[in-house]
Amino acid sequence: MAINATLSQFSDYAFATAIAIYVFAFVLYLADVAFNRQRARARERELVPAGAGEERGGTELPASGIVDSTADVDVPEPKGADRPLSARFGRMGVALTVLGLLVQAASIVLRGLAVERWPLGNMYEYIAFITAVGIGAFLVLAKRFPIHRIGAWVLLPVIVLMWLGATVLYANAAPVMPALQSYWLVIHVTIISASTGLLLVPGVASLMYLLRSINENNPRKLARFVQRLPAKDALDRVAYRTTIFAFPLYTVGVICGAIWAERAWGSFWSWDPKETVALVAWVVYAIYLHARSTAGWRGNPAAAINSIGFVVTVFNLFFINLVTTGMHSYAGVS
Repeated sequence: MAINATLSQFSDYAFATAIAIYVFAFVLYLADVAFNRQRARARERELVPAGAGEERGGTELPASGIVDSTADVDVPEPKGADRPLSARFGRMGVALTVLGLLVQAASIVLRGLAVERWPLGNMYEYIAFITAVGIGAFLVLAKRFPIHRIGAWVLLPVIVLMWLGATVLYANAAPVMPALQSYWLVIHVTIISASTGLLLVPGVASLMYLLRSINENNPRKLARFVQRLPAKDALDRVAYRTTIFAFPLYTVGVICGAIWAERAWGSFWSWDPKETVALVAWVVYAIYLHARSTAGWRGNPAAAINSIGFVVTVFNLFFINLVTTGMHSYAGVS
């Protein structure tokens, strides 16, 4: 199989460009949060000109001295010239994120054309795919739910993952080893990596939910950090609806992996480290979905379980793939 070095080089250029675009978008999302906090403080001064507990026009500042300005997040901003500076930064951040995703998708396509195979044959390609899926999921959800202000915290792990993929985990364009030359590579790895990318967004949303809960109990501690995060209800809905879509996909991916294992190794399940941790993640997400549908376990307990699932998934991606030795070690992919 001939490798097209030119296409491979352009793919690498596009991947590096996507990282740079995401970094700029990350800065714009932070600017959105920072300027919106200033706007919220200005509104506080308009509502309560002197001291906590004083009233003006029927509006009272809470005893904590901090106004929860979540409503500003969920209410549509004015359009055109009346749009505040923070909202303009946010819109520019979303636009750059879309551009970065298009460039990253071009990188993945060029990689596949360069090697004349499905571009999911090593950790570098695997990370490129799951981060692209995660960004795509965030953009779709941000269109429907008022969550664009968690864009910086979604992009942060994506940027770190892509940087590691482009440096530590980078692999030159090459054919896959004979053990991976199977149509199950397309089926199993695509499904499992797509579901992993989708689970990135609910993981971040649940972590942000927990931070808002901590801020409610200790308003002075984390107020500056979480004051402009989306409402807890929006974060909870995003986490649940994304997980309920990704979980069946993840389940299918695990089943396909077991079928491929039986054909390649003669056993559906061998308690390989990667298989075991994948099962643990599956159980955690199953518990989360059950907890989320049970009234007594909604809120913080459900968000904590979902966050644990996210941590286990990331642990499986890095530690199991790169540190432990098992039947999946030679592949560097799930």
